[in-house]
Amino acid sequence: MRFFNIHTAIVFVVIMSATGLFAQWPSYPTPGPRTKDGKIDFSAPPPKTADGKPDFSGLWEPAHAKGGRGGLNGTAPLPFPIPTSPDDPPVAQFFNIGAGFKDGLLPFTPWGKEVRAQRKGNNNKDNPDALCLPLGLTQLHMHPQPREVVQTPREIVVLYEANGNVRRILTDGRPLPNDDPTPWFYGYSVGHWEGDTLVVETTGFRDDVWLDVEGSPLTSSGKMIERWRRPKFGLMQIDITIEDPKAYTKPFTVRVNHQLMPDTELMEFVCQDRDAGHYVGKGSEK
Repeated sequence: MRFFNIHTAIVFVVIMSATGLFAQWPSYPTPGPRTKDGKIDFSAPPPKTADGKPDFSGLWEPAHAKGGRGGLNGTAPLPFPIPTSPDDPPVAQFFNIGAGFKDGLLPFTPWGKEVRAQRKGNNNKDNPDALCLPLGLTQLHMHPQPREVVQTPREIVVLYEANGNVRRILTDGRPLPNDDPTPWFYGYSVGHWEGDTLVVETTGFRDDVWLDVEGSPLTSSGKMIERWRRPKFGLMQIDITIEDPKAYTKPFTVRVNHQLMPDTELMEFVCQDRDAGHYVGKGSEK
């Protein structure tokens, strides 16, 4: 097999994800409001937890202007496109998180601009995804493969189909660790409620995080603040603010809309088994 570049590999992942649905769990109805034709009512009010907070539980994917994987099960995709992703799927921001900014450029410091140029100039082959390592959280937010949110009173767990990644957001009132914690790929995440908005703060990242496929950096000095909302049953909005004085001259914010994927489940995806050989530097010629 000849080498593929990373963009080709991502398209391969999307195709494999879509076709794989036909060989996984048989369709089983998702609880929730239904229209007269028996389909989930995406525009219905969002579900609430016992204490009256929005319940983000469910299977989600980035909302697509041209329809998403959810449509394969006979469910109409939501009209909730991500404004900066005219080339969906996958979303433009997945490759370049600055796709919605003027000239597609983030407010890089000279160091941040140089790091991204080096990573992109090396055909992005050192992206953690190419090495079957945990992806940056913004890559996961925008990844074309789905994610399942499991919400409890004390934490939110996000199960990502991509690379089988798992993230925990602790909502039990604890603060972020301030005792020089060991840097993690995903950092340490705590959440609190401001009305119907879940505010998630994350610090403690490693120094080598990639925010997107093309290598926009995030360092150990960085902080990520997310504001989660579920304004409709079928829509989850997450505004992501990145602060990192080493890589960026000022904070910046992007929004990712997610649409519900009813009547289906996650599929097993093992990166080392299925995907890694399709990246530059990870294949072999035959």
